[in-house]
Amino acid sequence: MATALDDKLAAIMDALTAPGAPLETGTYERYGVELTTLKAAPPSMFHLMAHYCNEHKDKEFLVDGDVRMTFGETFQAAMAVAKALVARGVNKGDRVGLAARNSANWIIAYMGIISAGGCATLLNGWWSGEELAEGIDLVECKLLIADRQRAARLDGIDHGAEVLLFDHDTAWQQGLGPVLDVEGAADATLPEIGPDDLATVLYTSGSTGKSKGAYSDHRAVVHGTLSYAAQSLMVLQHFESTGQATGVQPSALVNVPLFHVTGEVPLFLQSFAIGRKLVLTPKWDPVEAMRLIQDEKITYFVGVPLMSYEMATHPDRDKYDLSSCQGFAAGGAPRPVDHVTKIKEKMPDGFPLLGYGLTETNGVGCGNFNENYLAKPGSTGRPSRPLVDLAILDDDGNPLPQGEMGEISIRSICNFLGYWNNEKATKEAIMPDGYFRTGDLGYLDEDDYLFIVDRKKDIIIRGGENISCLEVEQAIYGHDDIAECSCFGLPDDRYGELPYAVYLAKDGKSLSEEELREYVEGRIAKFKVPVRFFEEKQSLPRLGTAKIDRRVLRDQYAKEVLPE
Repeated sequence: MATALDDKLAAIMDALTAPGAPLETGTYERYGVELTTLKAAPPSMFHLMAHYCNEHKDKEFLVDGDVRMTFGETFQAAMAVAKALVARGVNKGDRVGLAARNSANWIIAYMGIISAGGCATLLNGWWSGEELAEGIDLVECKLLIADRQRAARLDGIDHGAEVLLFDHDTAWQQGLGPVLDVEGAADATLPEIGPDDLATVLYTSGSTGKSKGAYSDHRAVVHGTLSYAAQSLMVLQHFESTGQATGVQPSALVNVPLFHVTGEVPLFLQSFAIGRKLVLTPKWDPVEAMRLIQDEKITYFVGVPLMSYEMATHPDRDKYDLSSCQGFAAGGAPRPVDHVTKIKEKMPDGFPLLGYGLTETNGVGCGNFNENYLAKPGSTGRPSRPLVDLAILDDDGNPLPQGEMGEISIRSICNFLGYWNNEKATKEAIMPDGYFRTGDLGYLDEDDYLFIVDRKKDIIIRGGENISCLEVEQAIYGHDDIAECSCFGLPDDRYGELPYAVYLAKDGKSLSEEELREYVEGRIAKFKVPVRFFEEKQSLPRLGTAKIDRRVLRDQYAKEVLPE
């Protein structure tokens, strides 16, 4: 049955969405359906950023090593980048790629692209040069703003974008100097941007192999951002009623990549609306994370499930004061159930949290909060109000009764519009009535809590990174001595899942695991490379359709790899 916290949060959201309230709802027709919207939503992400950067202009926004900037200073820097991009010929809707690690200058570049009317195209910073070039050409990026490490990967590889370099760990005027250095920037006029204009392209790996470019308009990204802000406002009002509200400026540690939807929408973009300070780290280190939580008085932590668990169980845990942090959130992969109580035990001043959303939903889906998460640690929580319409559908798209397992499907104004230049994949993913079919299998319990059971797609999620089995297999099959191969994921306590591969060499050929690994590492990103390559001496098991049976192989090798 519903908990007291469920009932209280529902009552708070009812009040917030009532007529005349801050989150009063309206509708917008799409797919022949009236989708719920927020009446007060600004028309674009430019308007949202401009409004909140003015409202919070004197508050600290970005902390990146020695670089510290307020909301007002950050917006001023973004305007300079935007005008420079317009002077370079960026027109409304042009795709402008961004390929770099996290930094204050990445954030300023993103804001500048959006403000110039460009479509911020977030390339995976862990991709190889070939993968970066494929992503650039898929959506026909006009410009690519890249740090030196990613730009170097593209040396000698053909692609259609002009590359502008930028640096991290320095003031924006110097770090973004090559972007800013263009004649006529001071007099450039920014375009009018509206809800129907293109805002972003994010990349997602599907079971078909190569990454797809999921594109969204400003209406979707604005509502995705405000959906998370609505959840934060709901929880804040709960904390205020219980005396748990601290009254200090919210702050978050940025450990996840900003080119992923978890980093982009709930972490980065939501921060404008709630006036939250972002403290950036160049790479994950649990000790450095604990130091920053202590020194910067971090109130919110989000990462892949491993991260909060690593801090909770770290031998140096007691050397740091983490009492300021009220929430330890996880996204991108399931969190092992037994980790939930351990995190709460080791870091009692905060609660573990879990969210469920996808690139195609701009991160919006479900959330499991505080005591409710402790009570149902196997669930990703209830659908996020007021925007999410979640259904469990059968293979024909019909809704299933409560408690029955089917494909998790989400319909909301926050959803993407489609996959760039891939009508077939778009039609397969988005039903005529607007439901996005996630490929995940699950059910809703009697309290409308979502439980994810399995995935229909052949996707491995390694520490929040999606890996396509087919893409890995294609890389292996590129070797002249390979006859057959299969890739699959097996559970891992640290990363959630890890990729493994089985291969059969051609008759008369011999290929060691080390030789195959060296070959594959030159073709795909390092995180996609299987941790083990098992050599078989006979043909791999097949389904009736003649396809290699991944499930049989996965079960077979699980017995060898996993502890009893």
